[in-house]
Amino acid sequence: MENEKIFVGLDIGTTKICVIAGRKNEFGKLEVLGMGKAESEGVVKGIVFNIDKTVYAIEKAIKEAADQANIDIRLVNVGIAGQHIRSFMQHGGITRSGKEEEITIADVERLTQDMYRMVVPPGSQIIHVMPQDYMVDYEEGIKEPVGMSGVRLEGDFHIITAQTNAINNINKCVRRAGLEIEDLILEPLASSLAVLSEEEKEAGVCLIDIGGGTTDVAIFYDNIIRHTAVIPFGGNIVTQDIKQGLMVLPQQAEQLKTRFGKAIAEEASLNEIVSIPGIRNRSAKEISTKNLANIIQARMEEIIEMVHAEIISSGYENRLAGGIVITGGGAQLSNLKQLVEYMTGMDTRIGYPNEHLGKSKIESVKSPMYATSVGLVLAGFRSLDEREEDYRDAREQDKVKSKDNRKTPVTSKNFFNDILNKTKSLLIDDLDAKNEY
Repeated sequence: MENEKIFVGLDIGTTKICVIAGRKNEFGKLEVLGMGKAESEGVVKGIVFNIDKTVYAIEKAIKEAADQANIDIRLVNVGIAGQHIRSFMQHGGITRSGKEEEITIADVERLTQDMYRMVVPPGSQIIHVMPQDYMVDYEEGIKEPVGMSGVRLEGDFHIITAQTNAINNINKCVRRAGLEIEDLILEPLASSLAVLSEEEKEAGVCLIDIGGGTTDVAIFYDNIIRHTAVIPFGGNIVTQDIKQGLMVLPQQAEQLKTRFGKAIAEEASLNEIVSIPGIRNRSAKEISTKNLANIIQARMEEIIEMVHAEIISSGYENRLAGGIVITGGGAQLSNLKQLVEYMTGMDTRIGYPNEHLGKSKIESVKSPMYATSVGLVLAGFRSLDEREEDYRDAREQDKVKSKDNRKTPVTSKNFFNDILNKTKSLLIDDLDAKNEY
């Protein structure tokens, strides 16, 4: 039945709004049924500023994806990002009634729900509560407490909050487009589902998602999300630097970056020149790719330094055996992998969202720029925390067992009760017949 489920991801980004609809094939891989894109004009640095323009773009992207997939889209998983995202660690605990009874899934969920009710700064709202390690009767470092015996259950939680106004604006846009939100997911967490392997998450890895308006950071260790951060710079600031530094139009700056840009100036040829058409009968402008690379490198070094500072502050710098994975539209910049390795001293690779993708008619979906969109679809099939998947499976098994238990088993006691009841009914019928006679 799971193969028949279709989930839709809606990525409301700074440069583009992307919709992907997909289902799982017989091999458990994601099959993309349809994809729609629209230029994002109402979003700045991940925050919706113009609702009407954003609604129009969402409707356009939804229609394109729905037509390709030949389905009617009503429910979507939506990504959220922006510099308003905050994260912090919080400790919580509950006291159970019975010491002899084992800790159940319900106990763990009660502790998690308590964290959602904690007080956060005014104007903020909790969007994710990510369990770290648990403590049972003051015994620390427990990853999975279900099945253990104890009175006091405690845990450390990674709390992620977002600005209430930003969440409300996203809700307004989605509803005005005739849709309902199934789940609101932090974008780097969605991207991690698409580009990271289980081995990398277990060994320790830092995901860097370079979007148009922001750069998102997510650090995993021992298969648990340990740290998240949003840096308010992305690919658009690089384009802005090129526009101002070389005095060209925004469209020309974007084309220069994507077609001729390099993250390391030494890799650019000193003699290579790009000619750009002049404005209004003016002569063509000649741009040195060396100068272009110098501008790009300066800004990318600043972004990487900020990311490296987040890695150090997380306390996991020396535990990331999986190194760094770069994804997002900015990951397509030439020589970026080498620059990150040089500045951080960590192994780096480009993350393509084909880790869980099956065969698809739409090949462009395998680009790093669609990692978040693919991850939002995968979030319908998978949980952000593998422990939650285990709990979900256990709950399904309990439902099946409870259904089976409701069916009355055939036992000797029931057998004799049935005979007794039938005998009583026969005697009553016989007495009624005699009375009538």
